[in-house]
Amino acid sequence: MSTRLGFALFPLLLLGIPAYAEPTCFECLAATQEELRHCLNNAISEEDKLQCDLTQRDQARACEDGECKVEREAREKKPDAPLQKE
Repeated sequence: MSTRLGFALFPLLLLGIPAYAEPTCFECLAATQEELRHCLNNAISEEDKLQCDLTQRDQARACEDGECKVEREAREKKPDAPLQKE
């Protein structure tokens, strides 16, 4: 059940990432998915699988609050390049 939940949440997580996300943010979120996969493979009980899922959510939230937030703020602060007249 937890495995299905993890795989069901993964596309939603990716849909929440803008297409122009920087590699650092994407790499952080991809690493959390890989850790979830590894954790679920080693989980013995349903409780273990639930703990894997909760840990992955916390790690993804940390990515969003860390690398992804910094990258979003940097993009928002960067002004659009002015049009050059010839």
